[in-house]
Amino acid sequence: MQVKRQNITDTKLTLTVSADPKDLQTIKQITLERLRSTVKLPGFREGKVPINLVEKNVDQQTLQTEFMDEALNQLYPQAAKNEKIRPVDRPKISIKKFVPYTDLEFEAEVEILGPIKLANYKTIKKPLKKVAVTEKEVDDVLDNLAVRQSKKTEVSRSAKDSDEVWIDFSGVDSKNQSIPGADGKDYPLVLGSKTFIPGFEEKLVGKKAKDEVAFTLTFPKDYGAKKLAGQKVTFTVIVKKVEEVTKPKIDDDFAKNAGPFKNLAGLRSDIKAQLLAEKQKQALQQQESDIIREVTEKSTVSIPDSLVTDQVERLLQDFKQDLTYRGLTYPEFLKQEGFTEESYKEKVLLPEAKNRVKAGLVLAEIAEKESISVSSDEVDTRIQTLKAQYTDPKMHEELDKEDSKRDISSRLMTEKTINQLVSYSK
Repeated sequence: MQVKRQNITDTKLTLTVSADPKDLQTIKQITLERLRSTVKLPGFREGKVPINLVEKNVDQQTLQTEFMDEALNQLYPQAAKNEKIRPVDRPKISIKKFVPYTDLEFEAEVEILGPIKLANYKTIKKPLKKVAVTEKEVDDVLDNLAVRQSKKTEVSRSAKDSDEVWIDFSGVDSKNQSIPGADGKDYPLVLGSKTFIPGFEEKLVGKKAKDEVAFTLTFPKDYGAKKLAGQKVTFTVIVKKVEEVTKPKIDDDFAKNAGPFKNLAGLRSDIKAQLLAEKQKQALQQQESDIIREVTEKSTVSIPDSLVTDQVERLLQDFKQDLTYRGLTYPEFLKQEGFTEESYKEKVLLPEAKNRVKAGLVLAEIAEKESISVSSDEVDTRIQTLKAQYTDPKMHEELDKEDSKRDISSRLMTEKTINQLVSYSK
């Protein structure tokens, strides 16, 4: 077999493969052997027809098609291995010459992993941030617990701070056009909670059930939805009912009702421990993120276009799913933020996709350099851990599939690589 390589870019090339006639004869015999069971001749048991008779009696178009599939499946991987390339997608094959079973030349255009020049990751130092929990943070959690256990009583009086009002509301822009996400039905809002934009809750103080009020507010300049930031919106609000919220006294009895605690001190201690554990987890995640970001930024990678395109689509599907959970459609989001579908992909998703793909390639290269591997026992252990978290039999079936095992193995590889980077960072 002869292979000619032509580099198009750092991540794309063509291989022109000329097969050895001896290899083609072997491939032909393999193909005929596979087709033997389809040929039925008097005097021969099924699957026992001699090869020479198989060739004479089999459909010739079928033979050529099966032969070509077998030849490409054998010769292309061997050519890729000889050239030491790392394909990231299926090749585009074009047949240049074919004389049945004696002469075959084809061209394979393929995207590959380009050169990767790693940063000196062993010198990157990102100390773990020290964390602590304040008494105010514990008090805030206790106050939230008290709110959840509050007694709510519907009242006919005017609403005041700390009351919970149930409202229907809608918002329109300066052109009297409705704004996606700026409306709601039977929404419970605690006045003074600062859940809504500044000024909204204050407009409801003094209102009673069945009252309707309209007012115009300006969204903060740093508001999350860019199209609404700094814009004036006119709200119409109908108060459905007003409830007085009576919070329980935070004492030993409160602690006993909240869980298996003997007194308030025990509850405070438990809250502090949970807050500390969460902060430590966040600090570790931040440390890992900082390390990955720096080693990725300082490394040089030629990124195949197909990997970025696939990542953009995955990000988009995940984002659409998230919008669904938030009760917003993708077109509504685009309108709200002032994007077209193409501009959102170009300005938001594409940069994120490139960063993720680059980080993934860098981590994979580090794993190879560090000889990091994942055993089947480690994969099985993780699967058992996941099964213990899910009782749904269908989920267990999914976890046992080969695709799931490969995905879990990949995640474990990434985790072990990041842990290695963290160990160098200390």
